[in-house]
Amino acid sequence: MFFITNARVMTMAGKTYETGWVAIEDGKIAAVGEGNPKVSAGDERLDAGGAYLLPGFVDPHCHIGLFEDDLGREGEDGNEDIDPVTPHLRAIDGINPDDPSFCDALDAGITTVVTGPGSANVIGGQFAALKTYGRYVDEMVLKAPQSLKVAFGENPKRTYQDQEKSPVTRMATAALLRENLVAAQEYAQKLEEGEEDPDKRPERDLKLEIICHALRGELPVKAHAHRRDDIFTALRIAREFGLEMTVEHATEGHLAADVLKEVGARVILGPYLCGKGKVELQNMSLEAPARLAKAGVPFALMSDHPETPVQFLPVQAALCVRAGLPEDQALRAITIDAARLCGIDDRVGSIEPGKDADLALFSAHPLSLQAKVLAVFVDGRKVR
Repeated sequence: MFFITNARVMTMAGKTYETGWVAIEDGKIAAVGEGNPKVSAGDERLDAGGAYLLPGFVDPHCHIGLFEDDLGREGEDGNEDIDPVTPHLRAIDGINPDDPSFCDALDAGITTVVTGPGSANVIGGQFAALKTYGRYVDEMVLKAPQSLKVAFGENPKRTYQDQEKSPVTRMATAALLRENLVAAQEYAQKLEEGEEDPDKRPERDLKLEIICHALRGELPVKAHAHRRDDIFTALRIAREFGLEMTVEHATEGHLAADVLKEVGARVILGPYLCGKGKVELQNMSLEAPARLAKAGVPFALMSDHPETPVQFLPVQAALCVRAGLPEDQALRAITIDAARLCGIDDRVGSIEPGKDADLALFSAHPLSLQAKVLAVFVDGRKVR
C-alpha cells in the first residue's frame, strides 16, 4: 500500500479533507480520510507537507497527438479532408504518443485527455480518452472509441467549397449528416434481417457500422458547433435520431442559456485563450461559463489543443473564475464534470475508492497562477 499523507485533499466528490490522506493499491484509490492513517511496516508513504492534492485534470476535447507540436504538415493527422463523411477513422490509429504535448499536459497536472479528429468533415471519426502517460497508445487508452465527432458551421463549408463539392452550405451539412444516419438505420435493419436469413445479410460497411453504434446510444456524439443556429441544428438532429450528444465549443451558447437548459443540452465550452479569428467567434466571452452555470446547464471546459495549448487548461478555468464562475464549478469543469460529460467518470475525475489513482499535487490552490505542480501520479505511479 502507498499513502500520500498530510495533504489538503480536494476530492471533487463533495468533500475536502484539510489534513487528509489517500491510500493507493494496485493503481487504484483504496481509501481516503482525514488525519493519520494506519500505516503498516511495509507500506510506503509520501508526506505532502500540506500541499493541495486533487484528481488529475481531465481535458474533454482536444487534438493532442494528432496535430503535433513543431512538425508542420508531417505532424498533422487530424483531418482526412478529402471526404466529408469518415466515421470509420479512429483517433488511436493516428495519435503519436511521443508528441511533446503529452509531457506538457502532465506538467500541468492533466492526466486524461479526450482527443480525436478535427472539424473539417461533417462526420470526422472516433475520439478516444487517453491517459497522458504511456509508451504506446494502447497502453494509454482509457476508452476507445469514446465518441463520434460531427461538425456544423463554417469548417466543413470552407473545406469543401475549396474543393467545389458538397457541403458548401449549412443546409448541405445537416442533409449529409441526416442522409448517413438514415443509411445506418437501414443498414441496421438489414443486419437484423440477416440474422434470420443469411442471404439478406449486407456486406460489411465500416462507415455505417460505427454510426449504428451512435444510433443505439452506445457511442455519444461530439457536435462541433459555435453559432446559436448551429447549436440548435445539432440538438434538432440529436432529437430526431435519439442521439446522445454533447455540444462542443458552444461559443454562443450563453446567448440562449435558458433554452439550452430547457432542452437538456450538455456542453463542452472553449477554448478561451485564443483570438476571434473567424466569424463564429465574434461573441466569444469568458463570462459564458458563469452564465451557463447560473442557468443550470451541465458543462465542462476544453483546451481544444492546439488552439489553446493543453497546459493552459487550468489557466482558462482560473480566468473563468475571474469572470464570475464559482471556483468550485471551475475546478469541477476540468475534473469530475469533464469526466462525467465524456462518460469516463467511473474511472477518473474525482478521488474516490475504486477509481484510478490519477492524482496531482500542487504547492498552492490549483487555480492560482503561482501554484506549482509538485508531483503527478498516473495509475498510482509517480510520473512527475
